[in-house]
Amino acid sequence: MGRLEVLYPDLGEAFDVLLADGAQNDAARLASALVQFWMATKRLDDGERWLGRATAGEVPSPAAARARMNHGYLLFWSGAYDRSADLSRLAIEEARAAGDPTIEALALAVLARIALRADVDEAKRLLHEALEVTAGTDDVEGRSSAMHVLGVAHQMSGELDEARRVMADRIALGRTSGNEYVIAVESANLSMVERQLGHLDDADALAIESLATFHRLGDNLAAAWAANSVAATAAALGRLERAATLLGFAEAAIEGAGGEWPPDEQEQREGTIATLEAGLEAGALEAARSAGRDMGTEEGVAFATSAVAGARSA
Repeated sequence: MGRLEVLYPDLGEAFDVLLADGAQNDAARLASALVQFWMATKRLDDGERWLGRATAGEVPSPAAARARMNHGYLLFWSGAYDRSADLSRLAIEEARAAGDPTIEALALAVLARIALRADVDEAKRLLHEALEVTAGTDDVEGRSSAMHVLGVAHQMSGELDEARRVMADRIALGRTSGNEYVIAVESANLSMVERQLGHLDDADALAIESLATFHRLGDNLAAAWAANSVAATAAALGRLERAATLLGFAEAAIEGAGGEWPPDEQEQREGTIATLEAGLEAGALEAARSAGRDMGTEEGVAFATSAVAGARSA
């Protein structure tokens, strides 16, 4: 991330040159390569502009389909669900025309994320379609994305054992491919499931591992979601003031990144708030939450990890 920060102005110039020279596929590939960087560094608006320019009037191609899918993906995280769905459907059409099952599966997973907000069964249908599309191919990326959202769908449906199985399988897939980001994302999700199953120590350890990894990778938006999981396990363990502080930290980090709460994260957040409102006086809750909101990234992460370390040593 640090190297990309230094190179970012030059990459912007390169992107403009590619478009000016008519090398739109190359521009689309460059833009797609920066999606995780934009999410990690709170530049969702930059990503939407670049990807929109990279796909304007583009003849269908694998590079254009991936850029279109990524555009829809970023719009989902910023809360523009209708536009995200429109672009994802177009990406599916382009991926099918290009014979690219990976992009088709990734775009189906974006549609499933949107469906999770109102229709979990429809989300599951889309995800099983994505898995069928990639069956028998050498794809890993599209299948991994579908597994990720499917685990969330099972968790939201209360099918906790099935969610646990799918999430553990995806963590194993991440370890096989050496993908730390996949491991961190799925560890945060599995933390939710373990907490609901009553395995609070396991949930706590998974959430902390996820937060620490995202912080080390420089992904502030994902770190905020992981902090939401740490807050939930702290509340379940009865550490209410710590939970309120962590919740405030997570909320401020989401706002600072210009993101929205995914459906499962929002559900977890609301559960934490309900626990805190039942166990803390309003003034104490607001004071702790405000203290968390005022924390910077380094301070918030240090607070989260030291809170757990202190509790375990005690």
